[in-house]
Amino acid sequence: MIEKKVTIINNAGLHTRPAATIVKIASQFKSDFFIRKDGLNINGKSIIGVMTLAAGKGSELTLTFEGEDEEQMAEAVTDYFNRGFDEL
Repeated sequence: MIEKKVTIINNAGLHTRPAATIVKIASQFKSDFFIRKDGLNINGKSIIGVMTLAAGKGSELTLTFEGEDEEQMAEAVTDYFNRGFDEL
């Protein structure tokens, strides 16, 4: 299991477009992926789940990856967060 902490750095926060892209990236891998914010733990491969986080700029999230390709998945998803969802 891999756990990473990320901070939302783009101005618009985790809105519909990046939420859909996160799910699209995560769905390319077999591993399980969860996002935790303020005690809420959601499936990172579920668009509805990701949207319920309502994570604005400055929000701190914990990403958890577990499975056979967890390292590759963690790198791809974390990189997308660190790039500010390509909105910077």
